[in-house]
Amino acid sequence: MFPGAQPVIAAHADWSAHPGKRWFSLARRHAGGWVAEAPRPVGDPAALTSALLAEGAPLALGLDLPLGLPRAWAAARPEPDFPAFLRALPHRPGFLSVNPTLETVSRDRPFYPLRGVRGMTRAAHAAALGLSGPSDLSRLCDRATAERPAGAPLFWTLGANQTGKAAISAWRDWLAPGLAEGAPLRLWPFEGGLHALLRPGAAVLAEVYPAEAMRHLGVRLAGSKRDRAARLTAVPALRDAMARLRVVPSAGLAEALAGGFGPDAAGEDRFDSLLGLLGLIGVLDGVRPDFVPDDPWVRRWEGWVLGQTALPRPVQVGA
Repeated sequence: MFPGAQPVIAAHADWSAHPGKRWFSLARRHAGGWVAEAPRPVGDPAALTSALLAEGAPLALGLDLPLGLPRAWAAARPEPDFPAFLRALPHRPGFLSVNPTLETVSRDRPFYPLRGVRGMTRAAHAAALGLSGPSDLSRLCDRATAERPAGAPLFWTLGANQTGKAAISAWRDWLAPGLAEGAPLRLWPFEGGLHALLRPGAAVLAEVYPAEAMRHLGVRLAGSKRDRAARLTAVPALRDAMARLRVVPSAGLAEALAGGFGPDAAGEDRFDSLLGLLGLIGVLDGVRPDFVPDDPWVRRWEGWVLGQTALPRPVQVGA
């Protein structure tokens, strides 16, 4: 366990553009380990953060959404880093509007497409942004590694694995206005290491992906996470991972585990929120390193996925 084992609140929000699909799991650390609660709806994220900070313990909050911008796009920005960009974002409301066609795509309005369009490609999207190719749309942490396939680029807003819409909703409705108004939010890794940032009165936000955490935890699914039966097959491995991390489930969480996180469509969101929480706890307790590549673009603009240690494969010419 991390030296000192000081009280800490850890939470992970499985984010979505749709408020009804936002669920979070929470655990509190004490001298003997952690006690984790059943997943709950996020509700108002600013109110949730304030309520948790009022408990007086440092707060680490994992978010299943991009925190950062691709370097090829950020190179033309006047701000020194991503947190400064977010603080200034309320003064640029058009930036977060999704373009229906390539004709309106620009560096000041980069998100695309609003809906499926015949013949659309990421290469054309990159060209409309003045980038050299589709690989420039991705951050380093978005690219494929030996352990997983590539994630979708930030500015792309179509498809099952896109994260652009989640970024838009979180940045517009919570993070940008909160930072502009001086909310006590600290962004990892832009402002320092995870443990160095932890202190009472401030929430440390970090990008945490349940799919990445699931690999680190040794949890496997026999089917789609949307299927309750498949989630139930993962419960024994989840319980094993919790035991290794000294995470004790509350009665409510034990019930959620036994029921495969419920029969409704939000079951996959509750499942993901617990995966993300356990991944966050693993880094907080030193089971996985607080790793960030020694790359100034990553540390200032692109960000990184907490717990990820695998570096991306080399970009293929023309990719």
